[in-house]
Amino acid sequence: MRTIALFFAMLLLPCISYAGLLSSNPSPLQDKQRFMGAPVYIQIFKEERTLELWVKSGEKYQLMKSYNICNYSGGLGPKRRMGDYKSPEGFYSVDRSQLKPDSRFYKAINIGFPNEFDRQNGYNGKYLMIHGACVSVGCYAMTDNGIDEIFQYVTAALVFGQPRVEVSIYPFRMNDANMARHKHAYYASFWKQLKPGYDYFMQHRQPPMVSVHNGQYVVNARPYVSNGGQPLLASNQLFSQTK
Repeated sequence: MRTIALFFAMLLLPCISYAGLLSSNPSPLQDKQRFMGAPVYIQIFKEERTLELWVKSGEKYQLMKSYNICNYSGGLGPKRRMGDYKSPEGFYSVDRSQLKPDSRFYKAINIGFPNEFDRQNGYNGKYLMIHGACVSVGCYAMTDNGIDEIFQYVTAALVFGQPRVEVSIYPFRMNDANMARHKHAYYASFWKQLKPGYDYFMQHRQPPMVSVHNGQYVVNARPYVSNGGQPLLASNQLFSQTK
């Protein structure tokens, strides 16, 4: 069944060399082939111009590869309206309907803007993507080689049964030093809502579960089970509404 599913995943992609992909550009995970079809998770860091592709190995996610973001627009801060040229920040997710193998920007993954948070806050816009061609007007543009690899792993994960691929987009790595450096920024109150998601993944190597309540992000610590034990539950964390 896994072989059949991978065959259909490959049909969604142009003909490229899997052997060449999996043997070049070393990453923290050396045996990449066995992770094709495993669940994946994406983190984006604007200031560092970095997209990280994580893959599930056992109970936790491990870094598959970091990619340089070729281009994004609008500087730091969330996208709020169509035409502001800003690239989104926040918590998004991707299903199979959001894959665009025939994009005019080579290949594209629609991140799902506006999400529920954006809608509740009156933000608008559409067609916000991770794509190739290294050109951005509100999207995250990669090189064509970079989007090839990202597109393969996301497609294979969805074909093999991952219902949605989570995409967390941060203005920068949200460690204490960077938060202090940006504490007087215009978007500081919004960024405080994102930090618990970043912290949870750093601690547990599991994507956070995020919901929206009254126009605010709510980060729930995802139940974590080890060796068949009982889930460890954590209280909801509710943060200030974006100003």
